[in-house]
Amino acid sequence: MTASNLTTDDNGTAAGAPSTTSLASGTLLPTGNRRKPGKTALIVCFVLLAVCLGGFFTSSSGPVAGLWCVAMMILLMFMSVPVAFSLAIPSLIGVYGLSGVPAMANILATSPFNAVSSWTYSVLPMFIFMGMLLAQSGMAARIYRATDRWFSWLPGGLGIGTTAAGAGLASVSGSTIGMTYTLGRAGIPEMLRAGYDKRMAVGTVIVSGLPGGLIPPSILLVVYAGIASVPVGPQLMAGAVPGILIACSFGLFIFCIGIFAPKLVGRGKNATGGVQEKVTWAQRFQSLGEIWGFPLIMIVLFGGMFSGAFTPTEAGAAAALTAMLLTLWYTRKNNPVGNVSRAAVSTVSSTAAIFFIIIGAEMLTKLLAITGLAPVITEFITGLGLNRIGFLLVLVVLYLFMGMFFDTLSMMLLTIPILLPTLAVMEVSPLWFGVFVVLLGELGMITPPVGILSFIVHNISKNPEVNLGQTITLKDIFTSLLWFLPVAVLFLILMIAVPQMTEWLPDLLERTAGATATQ
Repeated sequence: MTASNLTTDDNGTAAGAPSTTSLASGTLLPTGNRRKPGKTALIVCFVLLAVCLGGFFTSSSGPVAGLWCVAMMILLMFMSVPVAFSLAIPSLIGVYGLSGVPAMANILATSPFNAVSSWTYSVLPMFIFMGMLLAQSGMAARIYRATDRWFSWLPGGLGIGTTAAGAGLASVSGSTIGMTYTLGRAGIPEMLRAGYDKRMAVGTVIVSGLPGGLIPPSILLVVYAGIASVPVGPQLMAGAVPGILIACSFGLFIFCIGIFAPKLVGRGKNATGGVQEKVTWAQRFQSLGEIWGFPLIMIVLFGGMFSGAFTPTEAGAAAALTAMLLTLWYTRKNNPVGNVSRAAVSTVSSTAAIFFIIIGAEMLTKLLAITGLAPVITEFITGLGLNRIGFLLVLVVLYLFMGMFFDTLSMMLLTIPILLPTLAVMEVSPLWFGVFVVLLGELGMITPPVGILSFIVHNISKNPEVNLGQTITLKDIFTSLLWFLPVAVLFLILMIAVPQMTEWLPDLLERTAGATATQ
């Protein structure tokens, strides 16, 4: 495998990768891939908005008014209104209708500062800057090439390598969607050349970024930590073990496919005759030499936190500084200062977009407090008589449904303020719940029939340079997901049954920090 489709341009960035627009959706969505509603859908949404407004201003109780506002938020998101405005506008309308102009003015004056001035969020620009720098340095192509060369000898090795590369790239880029777009252009044609079944190729790419939302540095977990008021360091560590385990689970599944159904991965007597390049040990070690900067960044990030030398924010800053020095080195012959400048500008844009969304979520929290909706929902859920497992299974269904329409960050910001009061009643750990919610949100984005990632990969696979002359239909995409989704669902059940897998590493970090402090 040569990673020929993941080439780099003159600036070191991945050629063919989409531009991004953060404010459009709350995450780094590729421009042009966000589905817009048709005229009929818009007309229906406007009519429903009018109904919601009428219902709000004629409602006789605060909780009912809050429900009308939440309905308005969901409708605005359906209409592709930027998430920040979808959250803020109904919240402001609700506060105005219930408490008048002074209360609305007070929220406008205080929420922007209160929402983003939390020290927890100071690590966000550092993580985003690090991801942007890795993109500018051309590290993505090198990581993909290295993982393929080291795993290619295994049954299904190219798919396993794609899964490993996707998990690593999604974790540092902060964008599962952006990583899927880039990796799809590289991974799908390479797997097809190696004789992989087209459904196996697209399915592997779609699920490869799923663990990235959990493996540190995870922007989604940082945002959750801020909303839920939990320490960011333990929250990041809580996602590490589940993220690695689910990546290994997908890799093991592909390995088993290579043994029991070798035709699907281009092996065996009935394989399609694909050709995969022979890789020597010299090439394997050479590929490690090309990505030495990536483990160095991880050592700085995790070593600093585990040793107690850095707080999570300081570790993020140190890792971003390391990434900047590496970018200057990797692109030293190709306008290194310009590459760093582009990464810095993109970081400011993306950070501002996320902060706007967090401000909208803060306004939603204020609305819930004024309407008293959150206690009502908590009382309703507890009144159902559900135990912890039943409550979580209901959330699984809810998030899989929402994932058909919203990205992970949108789902988190819409639901977490409402669900947080219920966690204590259901005896659910906030650290564990953060990992659970992020994984559910990422899983929801690939679930048929309208998972966002499914349509993005289908759009990519229409390119002749990607499909290599094979026709890849939407049915093929959904069929491939039916192969992989049971693995993710079983892992979710395992998480519910064994919550200790998320708590072990944060506890170890806390004990290590405590031992260091007493010395």
